[in-house]
Order: sequence, then structure tokens, then C-alpha cells
Amino acid sequence: MDKLASMNVFVRVAKQGSFAGAARELNISRAMATKHIMSLEKMLDTRLFNRTTRSLHLTEVGVTYLQKCQQILFDVEEMESAITHLQVELCGVLKISAPPVIGATHIAPAIAEFLKIHQGLSVDVILQGSQADIVDEGIDIGIILGALPDSSLVARKLASSRLVVCGSPDYFKQFGTPDSPEDLTRHSCLVNWAVPPYNKWRFSDGRNVKEIKVSGRMESNVADPVRKAANKGLGMVMLPHYIVGRDIEKGKLRVVLNQYKISPLEIYAIYPHRKYLSVKVRRFLDFLQDWMPARVGML
Repeated sequence: MDKLASMNVFVRVAKQGSFAGAARELNISRAMATKHIMSLEKMLDTRLFNRTTRSLHLTEVGVTYLQKCQQILFDVEEMESAITHLQVELCGVLKISAPPVIGATHIAPAIAEFLKIHQGLSVDVILQGSQADIVDEGIDIGIILGALPDSSLVARKLASSRLVVCGSPDYFKQFGTPDSPEDLTRHSCLVNWAVPPYNKWRFSDGRNVKEIKVSGRMESNVADPVRKAANKGLGMVMLPHYIVGRDIEKGKLRVVLNQYKISPLEIYAIYPHRKYLSVKVRRFLDFLQDWMPARVGML
């Protein structure tokens, strides 16, 4: 039988001074109450009550066991209350991982706004170029770009961002402007390995998809080095608009091949389990899903 349940019955019988009284309080039969006590006595190999037809008294061992049971049941109740509090209230620490650029420019501001609303919550943020092992590293939510990992992790789409091919006016003045995706094979294309499609850039003319293998003078596992290299005239990049948008607005970079469609970059949140999500994880996921599209979406 369940030991904690039997201990609870034992405490009630001791307080009520009868099996019938404890059974009524617990809404079980008198026979079931007796069965719980007999199970404990068999497990402990000792008698907990001295029974007569008219009275019921704790044995010496029963008195000591009662004190221990009351403490254990109190500790369990307190622990369950604390866990329930964590599930209901936004408190404790939320651990989040994200790629460096989107993490710094979009996830961090979202976190700051979220923390303003929820005063009892703290957040640990890990920005890294490679995808974190969220289970081994104890991460609650991981932000990833592009294709989903083949794993048991749960994913929620947050937003899509337009990918653009762009380069500096100086680069195009020196090397010319590509008119078709095939022209890219004759250009320096700076590759960001953190953002699919990596060194294979895909374009669609509405009927066919063209996959062009590109190469150039710089590759990086994060976006900023190749963005800066493109600004310096070292080649072209294919990057999300949220990364190069300001450079385009300032005239430092110019978009090319606009007549071709490029599949957008999908942004996902991944987490270990769908069931029993803590309220802090669930609320932040909902918050991000509202926050992200307007800021990194199809601009």
C-alpha cells in the first residue's frame, strides 16, 4: 500500500482515538483504515496501537512513530505547496539560450520588458553561436534559427524574417551587380554558418528553385563579422533583414536580386517538454510569440 497514505491514516486514527472516526474524516471505510494500520505494523514489525473492545491507545513505539509521521507529512505538504507556488507564480530563474545577434537585439529587450512586468522572476541569458544542448545544460527555452533539429524537443514558431542579398555600393562599383543567382558564383559571397541556407543560397523565380553554392573571402559562425565585412566592400551577404536593415536604410548596403523570392528565415523557440510546463516558461513563450513578429517579421 502507499506508505504516505498509510502514515496519514495512522495520524488520523491516533488523533481521533478510533478507526471509525479516522475513516469518516478520510471518507474511507473502517476496514480500509484498519488495513492501512496493519500494513504499517507489518512493515515495521511492531505494534503501533494497543487495542481492546472499548479503547485504542498508542504503544510506546507508536508515540515516537506518530511524531515522525507528523513531521514527514508536514514536510511533504510544505514541499508540494512550494512546487505549486512555482507552477502558479512567476518566480525563480528562467534560463534562455539564443544566437548572439538576435539574442542581443531582440530577445534581450523582450526579456527586459517581461521582467518589468514580473518582479519575482530572474533570467539567465546564454548567447552562443552554436546550438545549446538545452537538456544537458538545464536550459528552459532555446531560440534557434532555420531548420528544426531532429530530436524529441518541442518547438514553437515565433516569427519569420525576410532574407536579403546585399552588398556595399563600393563593392558593386568595383565588381558589378549580379543580375541572376548564377552570377553569384563569380562574386565574393560572405557566409554566415549560423543562418541557413549556409553556403547554398536558394532563389525562386515563381516556377523553379535555384540553389547556388557560394563562397567568398570570409566565413563566420555568427552574423556580425560578415555584415561588417560586407560594409567594408569585401563581398555580399545573405542575412535576415533585422540584421542588415539599418545598414540598408543608411545606404551602407544595397539589396540585389530583388526579383527573386528567397524563403524567409524561421525563428523557433525549443523546449524539452510539452506537458507540465512551468507558468514562467509558458508565459514567456506567449510573450515572445506576441513580441517577435512585429520586430523581426516580414519587413
